[in-house]
Amino acid sequence: MTLSTLDWIIIVAFLLLSLIISLRVKNSAGKDLASFFLGGRKLPWYVAGISMVATTFAADTPLWVAEKVSQHGVSGNWLWWNMLTGGIFTTFFFAKLWRRSGVVTELEFIELRYSGKAAQILRGFRAVYMGLFLNVVIIGWVNIALGTILVQIFDIPQESVLWFIAGAMLIVAAYSAISGLLGVALTDAVQFTIAMIGCIILAYYVLDHEAVGGLAGLKERLPAWRLNLLPDINTPDASLTDIIGKYSVTLGAFLTFALVQWWASWYPGAEPGGGGYIAQRMLSAKNEQHALWATLFFQIAHYCLRPWPWIIVSLGILLIYPDTTPLNAGSHFIASIKDLLPSGLKGLLIVSFIGAYMSTISTQLNWGASYITNDLIKRNNKRNYSEKKLVSIAKLTTILICLLAIFATSKMETIDGAAQFLINCGAGLGLVLIVRWFWWRVNAWSEIVATIAPIVGYSYFQLYLEMGYPYGFLASLGFTTVCWLIATFLTKQESQETLQNFYTRVRPYGNWKPVVGKNPENKKVKFLLAQTIAALVLTYGILLGTGELLLGSNTNAMYYGIAALVGLLVLAKTIKKA
Repeated sequence: MTLSTLDWIIIVAFLLLSLIISLRVKNSAGKDLASFFLGGRKLPWYVAGISMVATTFAADTPLWVAEKVSQHGVSGNWLWWNMLTGGIFTTFFFAKLWRRSGVVTELEFIELRYSGKAAQILRGFRAVYMGLFLNVVIIGWVNIALGTILVQIFDIPQESVLWFIAGAMLIVAAYSAISGLLGVALTDAVQFTIAMIGCIILAYYVLDHEAVGGLAGLKERLPAWRLNLLPDINTPDASLTDIIGKYSVTLGAFLTFALVQWWASWYPGAEPGGGGYIAQRMLSAKNEQHALWATLFFQIAHYCLRPWPWIIVSLGILLIYPDTTPLNAGSHFIASIKDLLPSGLKGLLIVSFIGAYMSTISTQLNWGASYITNDLIKRNNKRNYSEKKLVSIAKLTTILICLLAIFATSKMETIDGAAQFLINCGAGLGLVLIVRWFWWRVNAWSEIVATIAPIVGYSYFQLYLEMGYPYGFLASLGFTTVCWLIATFLTKQESQETLQNFYTRVRPYGNWKPVVGKNPENKKVKFLLAQTIAALVLTYGILLGTGELLLGSNTNAMYYGIAALVGLLVLAKTIKKA
């Protein structure tokens, strides 16, 4: 792609702006670990919420959506739309509890909730596993997508692209190390805004192409199955992901991933009960209410605002490039930038992808460094390092994770297979991560067994017996649940002191009878359930109503809009009562 002087000016200006923001907040980030990793716990809800959305908008995300739309049509997005239930549940049941806990990281929570050697082992293991191993794998995925974009946009030879990825990572690592989470969150806001503007502009130019003919042309020229919003559950023999055509699943498979998977499985970025960088943003909010509003904003923006420009472009390229397949849809998405946009706007779209990349990588680096610094080094701090010394260590750890991720990217073919195995081995872990907040009897051994058992279950049911989805998944889930429940009752309960301290600080809902007798917090549960259901109706109403307005029936759009309005009114009323 040939870029004009104006395009290069836009790209350089964006990079300078990110650096300036980092330099402006570097003093605030260097006071202590809470300042470096949580922005001093002073983030307003809109900054924390936008930062969540920006982090999940990686450079590869629009390309993945293009692949799913090419393969299954719009309904293929239910592969991730189904996760909304878990997100809304986290919003109302856990956002305030996370903020109330006062921990610096999700892993520090382990030794607030549990005690003894088992809790120490669990915390240390997860610090290494999640902060280093899994983290660099995720960064590697994003880097591979960036490499694809760089090759297509800048015509970089494939054998040289790793050097450019390394350069991009070092730039991100530098501003992340300088500014901590505060700088990351502020640059996220800028990057996400530019990225969304860029995608909307690209959607406009795609619709304006003569092969497309606007929204009316999409509806007229594409087969109806590509525009359907809901998956087909009338095909008993259909597999979950290997069908070319309308997204078709068995009723059992649809009910499993819609009603079960969100609470049963652990997966990065959508952890049941909150976790990872989502928990980090909750902990960084000004107060409990800001934590709740930030998380709710994230759910609405993530599911309702962000995907439609990508979907419109993904549908349009099917007409502009008739040879589009799931294998080349991502490449054609990038080609539309090269072929359709004028000078200046090309630079803006490139900045959109660069911004999406930077927001994800900066969070992964900061989040990973928080686990290593806070949950390994500080936890075992025999030299009594000062807080400022620990901040310096955190900055060095950020650079270390960056270098490891560059190495991981160079070996991605091997690591990608391992990562898929590890993520598939999460069936059942999610349940214990939720139940530990509600039931006093859960202990550290419950989580340890729930971490190991899915690996055994997956290996036996899905690899050895070759049970497909959903039956292999459900079998692994049942096996894991039985294992951690047995472990819970065969091992000692947590000490009364640990349970009392946890309850006093967090004030969770559920069964805490040995600690407080009748739990007064349970009076709020009916309001929380009403808020969760109302918010689900609101968000799915907006999501599907927008889709119908753009691609389907105005009448259906009106129905979904009415449902969204009812959800909003009920939500407002229950929040006021609560």
